Amino acid sequence: MDAISQRNNSVEDKVAPFWIRKGLRFHCTGCGGCCGGAPGYVFLGLQDLKRLAEHHSLPLKTFLERYARRVDKRWALIDRPGTYDCIFLKNKSCSVYSARPTQCRTFPWWIDQIQDPKSWQEAKERCEGIDHPEAPLVPIETIEKEARSYLENILDQNFTSIS
Repeated sequence: MDAISQRNNSVEDKVAPFWIRKGLRFHCTGCGGCCGGAPGYVFLGLQDLKRLAEHHSLPLKTFLERYARRVDKRWALIDRPGTYDCIFLKNKSCSVYSARPTQCRTFPWWIDQIQDPKSWQEAKERCEGIDHPEAPLVPIETIEKEARSYLENILDQNFTSIS
């Protein structure tokens, strides 16, 4: 191996955690498990809100009144009344799949779930699609793109003012 290749490999070693460099296996099974059953929030950035309002052919203000709530100064989807299920979960399926929030789009590529093998294993205990036998190997480039999208959405949620 020449000096340039060695240098590039050492840079790659520092950027991508060694254990995910070859990719990770994930395939959404459509079970709906990540969409309800336990307390949690689906936080929404401005682009999420616009996309969902448009999906429902509603003005943004009306969408917020019907489907969102404030949690720690951020917008989040409401739950189905009497449950912890997402308001858009219908028959274990997402009724707004094409317009779903970034938090949902980027699952399971959240930083806290891919930081180390233990975190990935804990996520696997909650999601049957992680390391599923039929799951394709998702390349590091895709994982990185999705993780960045998730982080950009968190910034959007915290630094965009929506009344």
